Amino acid sequence: MKPLNGIHHVTAITSSAEKIYDFFTHILGLRLVKKTINQDDIHTYHLFFADDQGNAGTDITFFDFPNSSPAQKGSDEISKTSFRVPNDQALVYWKKRFEHYQIKHYPIITMFGMKTLEFRDFDNQEYVLVSDEHDKGIKPGIPWQKGPIPLEYAIYGLGPIFFRVSDPKRMDDVLTQYLTFNKTDEENAFTRYQTGQGGNGASVIVETRKDRALGYQGYGSIHHVAFSVDGDQDIHDWMDHLETIGARHSGYVDRFYFHSLYTRLYPSMLFEFATDGPGFIDDEESYEILGETLALPPRFRSMRHKIEQLVRPIDTKRSDKVYNKEYMNKVGETHET
Repeated sequence: MKPLNGIHHVTAITSSAEKIYDFFTHILGLRLVKKTINQDDIHTYHLFFADDQGNAGTDITFFDFPNSSPAQKGSDEISKTSFRVPNDQALVYWKKRFEHYQIKHYPIITMFGMKTLEFRDFDNQEYVLVSDEHDKGIKPGIPWQKGPIPLEYAIYGLGPIFFRVSDPKRMDDVLTQYLTFNKTDEENAFTRYQTGQGGNGASVIVETRKDRALGYQGYGSIHHVAFSVDGDQDIHDWMDHLETIGARHSGYVDRFYFHSLYTRLYPSMLFEFATDGPGFIDDEESYEILGETLALPPRFRSMRHKIEQLVRPIDTKRSDKVYNKEYMNKVGETHET
């Protein structure tokens, strides 16, 4: 198989579409590039946060399933999403920012030669910022130009995705024999794998934890991870590959913004293959107003009235707002420009 390009997106579950919008927009400075519905459950919002233009490899998405319960964190789960920042100094900025906004976070540490900063949101969703200071792999995206974060410190893409597993041999087989990843490093209980051009945007970090019970999804957990492929022919090639190895899969799925294929190659974990296009700038929303309307793929547009009654309105208009860049001075102080 042609190597996977890297990470395409991560989809997680939140307890509140409104609160996650506020957190990612005003605290993390990612751009909401599409406000739409879960195409498999039209009662549920699907929010896409990404770089300035919604490039593949930069977006984390959220479902807010009605009446969902909190996640039970454990083993055999996609455990953490990481985001790339330009350099080590950016992590110093983010540590001050988290202190200022009282965001739960941990000390800056070094992992696989890169500086990292772990933090949480209001649902105890697990995130990590990773420094690109020494990264030489797949290129990042473009920071949200009009967001609140100074561009020299801003998040501009997804970094390594963390798996927490009880059977590292089985996961190693999945990654290296079926998913085109190569094992590159081991450090304590962690093993790093890379695909394609490698680097932070094309990595998975596997944590071995045989002492924890099986995790269960709910708000505060990750629903699935998607790996990037170029186009539809790659989707069909992966369908053939999965059938050859006897793996069940969803078949070709047209999500309008990209095209997909889903499979489970390791218990409890859902993997997706997704094309890099067509993208989020479409016939409904131009670059200037990305994420400001309730956007619907064509097959749902005849149902707009019904859908608008099912999902509550959320104000995500930003094209008429000016976000000052927030520079952190001493802890608890900001300097805006």
